[in-house]
Amino acid sequence: MFYQAISLIGALLILVAYIALQFGWMSGRDRSFNIVNFVGSALLAWVAVIDWRVGFIVLEGAWAIISLAGIFRRSLSGAPQR
Repeated sequence: MFYQAISLIGALLILVAYIALQFGWMSGRDRSFNIVNFVGSALLAWVAVIDWRVGFIVLEGAWAIISLAGIFRRSLSGAPQR
C-alpha cells in the first residue's frame, strides 16, 4: 500500500506538470516544471526499482536525469531563474 501511494504521488506530479505545460501555466524551461518532473519521475523510478520493473526503471530513470539536467542547465547558463 505504501509503494502504491508513492507511485500515485509521482504520477500525479508528472501529470500536474504536463497539464500546467499544456495550459501555459508553466514553460518547459521553468525550473519549477523541471523540479516537479524530477520529483515525480524519481518517485516512480524508486518504486520501479523496488518492484524490479526494468522497463520502468529505464523510462523513469531517464526522465529523472533529463529533468535534473533541465534544472541545472539554466543554473549554469547564468539565465535568470523563474
